[in-house]
Amino acid sequence: MRVLVTGGAGYIGSHMVKLLGERSIDTLTYDNLSTGNKWAVLHGDLVVADLADKDTLRGVVKAFRPDAVIHFAASIVVPESVKDPLKYYRNNTANTLNLIEILKELAVKKMVFSSTASVYGIPEKSPIAETEPMRPINPYGTSKMVTELVLKDLSLADKDFNYVSLRYFNVAGSDDKCRIGQAYKESTHLITRALKAAKGEFQKLEIFGVDYPTPDGTCIRDYIHVDDLADAHIRALEYLGEGGKSEVFNCGYGHGYSVKEVIAVVKKVTGVDFHVEEAQRREGDPPVVVADSAKIRRELVWKPSYDDLEYIVRTAWEWEKTKDRMSGGK
Repeated sequence: MRVLVTGGAGYIGSHMVKLLGERSIDTLTYDNLSTGNKWAVLHGDLVVADLADKDTLRGVVKAFRPDAVIHFAASIVVPESVKDPLKYYRNNTANTLNLIEILKELAVKKMVFSSTASVYGIPEKSPIAETEPMRPINPYGTSKMVTELVLKDLSLADKDFNYVSLRYFNVAGSDDKCRIGQAYKESTHLITRALKAAKGEFQKLEIFGVDYPTPDGTCIRDYIHVDDLADAHIRALEYLGEGGKSEVFNCGYGHGYSVKEVIAVVKKVTGVDFHVEEAQRREGDPPVVVADSAKIRRELVWKPSYDDLEYIVRTAWEWEKTKDRMSGGK
């Protein structure tokens, strides 16, 4: 199998490319490096270009002749999407439409799409099953939802085109050999921000809301290790390769941890008692977001290997301590 990976120089994409390399799968990464890094691509070749450049994209797809595409490339910061919605609709929706049009034109019939639990908005129940309605509350979530709808409509119109949409919950952790990991300049992820507080990069870590209807008053989220998420993509590729029809799957462990529980584990792993302050709630934060992952476990026979918050934090901590050296200080 030959696989084109868009956004393969980014955090999740680079772990995917690493796993494809370990499986000896012929891989090509297509990334504009707006948030990704050349050094993070551990397998195959890299084309530095934008999905908005349809001529270059068409030429790359035509020359490489992929059997399938894994599409990660996207803008992902929720607060930024609220401030600059057009950026998100242009990059996440319009550029994805460029990709889909070229795949259809060149008869590439299999795609794995990087979606998000943000398509659910504020869920009425938890754990969240794939049957729950999509009701996003920010442009980021809406941009992903629209792409899912486009893929669904295309698969109905073209019976030979099939896709798997993977709805991510909270992705964390890093490669256990410290070769790649989160390298965003302005990470909004709780675990990464807590680790940066432990390193002294932040003077404090804020908890946004301590009066939620949860056991300790803080929000609960489902954290999945990035390598388990990459494995879910491999399972999706295998499913499509065996003739599987278009499907949507949640990617999570099916249980969550509160903000305070995460902070306690970060302090334990790092040995640093960094300063934590309680702050007001952020608008739109649901009390509990946990995946119902029964479907992916059953239909893709997905068996996560790293369902351990301490392991997730430890791999992320080892990366945080070494990433400046690994990335050349970038």
